[in-house]
Amino acid sequence: MQTTLEKLLDLNQLVQHGHILRAFDTYYHPDVIMQENESDPTTGKSANYQREADFEANVSNFSAIPLKTSANGNYSFVEWQYDYHHREWGHKQYKQVSVQEWKDGLIIREKFYYAA
Repeated sequence: MQTTLEKLLDLNQLVQHGHILRAFDTYYHPDVIMQENESDPTTGKSANYQREADFEANVSNFSAIPLKTSANGNYSFVEWQYDYHHREWGHKQYKQVSVQEWKDGLIIREKFYYAA
């Protein structure tokens, strides 16, 4: 059985290689709640999948580098360096911290922190 850290490292590899939706399908709980900074959270796997699919459909030249990663019990975090072009937002380059809570071996809650 994989540890939370092993799962997180695999998820990071998928994201790094641009397989965002495959990572989502593999590692996210059906009842996942995701939140960007202090915006209202998005609840449920289908709603969050659509959000991720919309993002992926609008992105080109995607680069994601995990700078720091840690996991302990049912909690993990990743500091990411992102660089990409978004069809609506233009060129984006920033760091983001993703904090995950795991349940039944899947991410049940994830919050993203970054400068707006």
